[in-house]
Amino acid sequence: MDGNRISVETPVGPVYVEEADGAIVRAGWSRIDTPMESDLLCEAAAELDAYFSGRLTDFTVPIRHGRDDATGRVLDAMRAIPMGKTRSYGDVAQEVGLPAQAVGQACGANRIPILIPCHRILGASGLGGFSAPGGVETKVWLLRHEGAAGLLL
Repeated sequence: MDGNRISVETPVGPVYVEEADGAIVRAGWSRIDTPMESDLLCEAAAELDAYFSGRLTDFTVPIRHGRDDATGRVLDAMRAIPMGKTRSYGDVAQEVGLPAQAVGQACGANRIPILIPCHRILGASGLGGFSAPGGVETKVWLLRHEGAAGLLL
């Protein structure tokens, strides 16, 4: 990790966020033992707290995934999915002009989970995978927390 970082205790375990050059550039599933805070990280931590307490439906902190390739198009499409909604790998693939497998690979390459909501992407006949500790169980928790409609969970 190269930038300032902080971690937040959440119902799905510790989540860290990292910022560089005025934007969130990474998040992940661990605790930071020696945080290096900034105003932006404090804002991101407050937004994560608000998200997990049900008071936030859209992250407003600046996020930069740093991709201008096919993966970047998928990450942008993920960011456009509103809380409580889901899309299939195939739906996103059609939107960005890629095969569904490429969408799955982009989900796996998402360096800013939760804030870029790859958990809102589902398989055609199942949940698909998820990178968090707990895997699909964490994905289900997040989707239920968001009130995702029509899920057979």
